[in-house]
Amino acid sequence: MSEIFGINPSDVGLGALLTLAVLLILTGKLVPRRTHEDVIADRDNWRQAYLESEKARKAEHEQTGELLEMAKLGGHILTALPHPGRTVDGEVGGDRMDPTPHTRM
Repeated sequence: MSEIFGINPSDVGLGALLTLAVLLILTGKLVPRRTHEDVIADRDNWRQAYLESEKARKAEHEQTGELLEMAKLGGHILTALPHPGRTVDGEVGGDRMDPTPHTRM
């Protein structure tokens, strides 16, 4: 037989082989097939969820860009509107609470 870790399995007793199997199970190096298949399925589910999340993030990023452009346009429109209380030549007129215009001195 071939050697495992420098030890010939036929030279070792049943107790040593059983101890080795128990140690492999306890350290997580030897797991049942069903557990292994579950881990693989979970990994695939996470991958699919990640891809869907990235697709949604990309769509959100594109929408954010469109909203930013609309906000810039709205800002330009608001700055182009005349300010209340100012005349066309930039003079400060009357107060909203006091409708009488201020005169120059």
